Amino acid sequence: MNPVRLIVPDRPVTGQVITVRLLIQHPMETGYRMNVDGRRIPRNVIRLVRCEFAGQEVFRAEPSSGVSANPLFEFPLRVTRGGEWLVQWEDEVGGSGVWRQAMAVA
Repeated sequence: MNPVRLIVPDRPVTGQVITVRLLIQHPMETGYRMNVDGRRIPRNVIRLVRCEFAGQEVFRAEPSSGVSANPLFEFPLRVTRGGEWLVQWEDEVGGSGVWRQAMAVA
């Protein structure tokens, strides 16, 4: 299963302001929790999320350890044309992901 889920309306209308939801499956470990053996679980949080639409960056976040596991990001966007979404994320231990998704407008 892909760790990124981008939720946008099926066919927005040109000029419409839509709500974009971006869910990333990630443990977001703070480094403070202990496992069953009493050992500290190493810190591993997403350090950068970038979201482009039609070649233009429309959202950027630099989350901290205060963000829960499987973070959900939400932002508004005025749709002016159709295009492709590009979502990129990277965490502190070298994990990363890329997701592409097309969106047409009416």
